[in-house]
Amino acid sequence: MCKLKTSKSILKRFKFKSKNKILRRMAGHSHLLQKKSSKRKQKLRKVLNVKKVNILNLKFKVPYIH
Repeated sequence: MCKLKTSKSILKRFKFKSKNKILRRMAGHSHLLQKKSSKRKQKLRKVLNVKKVNILNLKFKVPYIH
């Protein structure tokens, strides 16, 4: 049986903390920031947990983390 490949893009975008905790950043904070209000940019700086529905999909793509 072949080894499963890990998705490098997922490794770069998400941080795997524990078995059921994966962190992600909010989208939209990389460019076109001039027209966004400072309050909106402040909210975009947050780091959030991935929802439980999506955790299983991410674990499939990164098989050897846990």
